[in-house]
Amino acid sequence: MRVLVIGGGIAGTATALGLHKAGLDVTVCEAHPDTAEDLGAFLTLASNGMRALAELDATAAVTAVGFPLTSLRLLDSEGAEITHVPLGESDDPALRYRCLRRGELNAALQGEAVRRGIRLRHGTRLVAVTDGPDGVTARFADGTTATADLLIGADGLHSTVRRLLLPEARPRYAGQRVYYGHTGTAPVPAPDGAITMVRGSATAFGYTASPAGRTYWFARAGGDPLPAGAPAAPSAVLRAQLLPLLRADATPAAGLVEPADGAIMVINAMEMPLGTPWHTGRVLLVGDAAHAASPATGQGASMALEDAVVLAKALRDLPDPERAFAAYERHRRPRVEHNITVSGGLSLSLIHIPSPRDLLYY
Repeated sequence: MRVLVIGGGIAGTATALGLHKAGLDVTVCEAHPDTAEDLGAFLTLASNGMRALAELDATAAVTAVGFPLTSLRLLDSEGAEITHVPLGESDDPALRYRCLRRGELNAALQGEAVRRGIRLRHGTRLVAVTDGPDGVTARFADGTTATADLLIGADGLHSTVRRLLLPEARPRYAGQRVYYGHTGTAPVPAPDGAITMVRGSATAFGYTASPAGRTYWFARAGGDPLPAGAPAAPSAVLRAQLLPLLRADATPAAGLVEPADGAIMVINAMEMPLGTPWHTGRVLLVGDAAHAASPATGQGASMALEDAVVLAKALRDLPDPERAFAAYERHRRPRVEHNITVSGGLSLSLIHIPSPRDLLYY
């Protein structure tokens, strides 16, 4: 069975690894001209995401970058520690939470795909899809086409595949902006391997320090959504937006944001409505293209990795695509929609952050 995967990010490359392991003939088409190592902020892979990587035989490729997280601290708005608990399956080195930059994870997965002989085409931007009884054809902006038995849309929140075939399924604003940054000039004392979450009076803030001493942080704050298509604001402007909110509390947050020497970025927290369709004919959506959640639970990448494993097993065991897609959806929809609901609830409550129970559910 020939499968065309649209999108060479985390979801698409992981899907390709899973389908290749299941014996399918896979080609990945990615619009970006290279591995996009410099794109995106940091993220965490939870224990469930690390378990999915193990199923894909990709643990070593990913643990070569980033660093492990073994505990979660919660601080109140006065900077006092509320709790400090083990994080995920911290006793197993292969399943420990891992912190890494999005581009690092993307590049690691793409490198593993190339090593296995999976075809990976860069600079191929999708413009049209024709789904017929005998196959599905993708047409790209450079005039080339590709035909396969199935097409998997793994092209993220603003999926072209979804827009072309399921235009009624659209993401919506989840009520928060999310800022990301990092600094190597303001180390904050914290236990090794801990990620610290801060319940501020107007923000939810989180940070962790790498073994090399660089501190990565995020902040969630309410406000109107960023205008679609607006140019990225300079880091100095974003810092000026965020600091007054953080200085209202006696926590380490402002001290980390003020001297940030790396670029600061901001995104809208977005989510897909529950019950939106995931497939039509020979085309299926996975990852954020299907079930994007606001980033409050930090499960986006891990859910995409799980998708890759379940879809690969479904197509391996049920070679009829309709039956395989139905089995995939039956297994995945309750879990990912639970994540959308939990994460969306956290986003609507500005001063709340995931509790250990929310995180450890996965």
